[in-house]
Amino acid sequence: MTPDFPTDTPPADAVAERRQDFIRQIVREDLASGRHAAIRTRFPPEPNGYLHIGHTRAIWTDFGIAEEFGGRCNLRLDDTNPAKEDPEYVRAIQDDVRWLGYAWAELRHASDYFEVFYLAAEKLIRQGDAFVCDLSADEVRAYRGSLTEPGRPSPFRDRGVDENLDLFRRMRAGEFPDGARTLRAKIDMASGNINLRDPALYRIKHVEHQNTGNDWPIYPMYDYAHSLSDAIEGITHSLCTLEFEDHRPLYDWCVDKVDPANHPELLAPLTGKGLPFEASKPRQIEFSRLNINYTVMSKRKLMTLVDEGLVDGWGDPRMPTLQGIRRRGYTPDALKLFVSRLGLSKQNSLIDFSVLENTLREDLDDRAPRRMAVLDPLKFVLTNLADDHEEALTFSNHPKDESFGTRTVPFARELWIDREDFAEVPPKGWKRLIPGGEVRLRGAGIVRCDEVVKNEAGEIVELRGTLDLESRPGMPGADRKIKGTIHWVSAQHAVEAEVRLYDRLFTVPNPDTDDDGKTYRDYLNPDSRRSVRGYVEPAAATAAPEQGFQFERTGYFVADRFDHRPDAPVFNRSVTLRDTWAAGG
Repeated sequence: MTPDFPTDTPPADAVAERRQDFIRQIVREDLASGRHAAIRTRFPPEPNGYLHIGHTRAIWTDFGIAEEFGGRCNLRLDDTNPAKEDPEYVRAIQDDVRWLGYAWAELRHASDYFEVFYLAAEKLIRQGDAFVCDLSADEVRAYRGSLTEPGRPSPFRDRGVDENLDLFRRMRAGEFPDGARTLRAKIDMASGNINLRDPALYRIKHVEHQNTGNDWPIYPMYDYAHSLSDAIEGITHSLCTLEFEDHRPLYDWCVDKVDPANHPELLAPLTGKGLPFEASKPRQIEFSRLNINYTVMSKRKLMTLVDEGLVDGWGDPRMPTLQGIRRRGYTPDALKLFVSRLGLSKQNSLIDFSVLENTLREDLDDRAPRRMAVLDPLKFVLTNLADDHEEALTFSNHPKDESFGTRTVPFARELWIDREDFAEVPPKGWKRLIPGGEVRLRGAGIVRCDEVVKNEAGEIVELRGTLDLESRPGMPGADRKIKGTIHWVSAQHAVEAEVRLYDRLFTVPNPDTDDDGKTYRDYLNPDSRRSVRGYVEPAAATAAPEQGFQFERTGYFVADRFDHRPDAPVFNRSVTLRDTWAAGG
C-alpha cells in the first residue's frame, strides 16, 4: 500500500477531472459503441455487519454511475452465509443507503436465486464442469498447492456425471453432515491463479437462513453466487474493489459456463416468484479500496470491538461505521464530497484522517447555524447591572449567510464563560480575560474583570466585573479596540447539557500493525470519549435530534440522534474547529 497523506482540499476543477475516471470512461465507450442500451449496476453488501466509511466509495460509485448515465442500481444483499448474517444488519444497510441519499431500483437478495443457482450447478455437472468432492477442508488445502507449486487433482475429480448428480441431489436433500462433501468446479489445478484450482461452488451447512428458513442444507459459495446474481439481474458493469481482481477469471468462468442469458430454463423459478430478470454477461471492473489511517475497516475487527465492549455498539460515534459517524454528526454531503474528490483509481493509497475531517469542516461551515455553549463553566457576575437585569440580544444565525436569519439570545447579570478564557497568570500572547483586563463579550459589549473569587482550596469559583455600558452594540464605544472576544451564556436562562467530546478511536496512524506483538486493541485511545456537563443557550437546547451547530469558538456539534431531549440536551462533538492532532493534540 502506498502512503498518501494529502492535507489540502483539491480545487473544484480537480474534482471535475476525477469525475472523468477510468470506470466512467469505460461506461461512456460501452454506451457509445452500442454494447449496452442502458447501464445496470448493483451495490451488493454481505449482511454480516454494519457498513463503514470504506463502503461510501462503493455506494457512491455504484449508485452514482447508474444515476449519472440514466441507468439503474439494485441493492442486493449477498446472503449466502447465514451463520454470520442477521436481519439487524439488513435493516442498517438499507437505512445507511437511504441516509446517503440513494434509492435502489430493486431490493434483491442472493437467496432470491437459490433455485436458479441449484439448477445451474446441475447444468455444470452434466457438462462435466463440476464434481462432488469428499476431501475435507484441510485435505483440499493440502491438495491446492502453493504460489510456486501446482495443485494435485482430487481423487474424486473423475467421478461420472450420474454419480455426481446423485451425490449433489443427496446433498440438497440434507443427507450428509456439514463439511462431508463439497461441489467443486473442474477448472485447472495447475493454474497460476489459485482461485481457478477447482474452487468450491457449494458447501453443506445445516443452518437456518433468515429468508429461506431450513429449506436449504447447502449454500453456494460467494464467487459463484455473486457472478450469477449479476448475470441474472442484467448487470452491465460489476464494480468491485481490487481484492476481487484475482477472482475475475472465476467470475467470468461461472457466467460463461452457466450462460443464463441463453438458457431461460434456468430462470424459470424467478418467473414463479414474480421476479423480473434481464439476463446478460456483466463485466467486472475493479477499483481501489478507501483506506483511512487511525481506523480499522475490517468487519471482523469492528465486531470484536463491539463484542468485547470496547465501544458502545456498532453505532458508537467513534466507530467508522456509517451508523456511528452519522451519530457523530457527519453529513451525507460531506462523505460524498470526500469520496468524489478522491476519485477512482487502480492504485491503493492511505488517506489521512484529517482530509475527512477537513471535508466535514468545510461542509458544516456552510450549513451549520451558530450557537453559544460553555463546556467548562465559570461564573462571571457583572456587578454594575441590576440583580433583575434581563434583555434579549439579536444574533445572526450564520455570519456568512443572511438566509439563516436571526435569533434572540437572553442576556443577564450573571453569565457562564469558559474557564479556559480566563488566566490569573496569563501566558505570553494571551488575548482573553485576566484580572484587571478587558475582553469583548460576543455581541454584548466590553467587560472588565475586577475580582477573582476562590474557595478554601484556592480554586477559582467566580469572577466579578463590570460591563462598559458605552460599549453596547450600536453605541459609540462599541468600536473601541479590544484584542480578545469570548463567548458566554446567561446563567439564568442557559440549559444544562451533556456534551460528549469524541476524538479518534486509535492513537497511532496504523492500528492494524502487529509490531512488537501488539494488536489494534493496544492502540485504543483512552481519551476518544469524554463527557462533560456544560450549558447551552436556549436556541440550542430546542434543537431536533441530528441537528448540527457550530458552537462558537469551540467546534461543530450535533444533537444526539437517540438521547437528546430539549429538557435534557445531549450533544456530540463532530469535529473541532481546527486539526488538534496536527497541532500536537
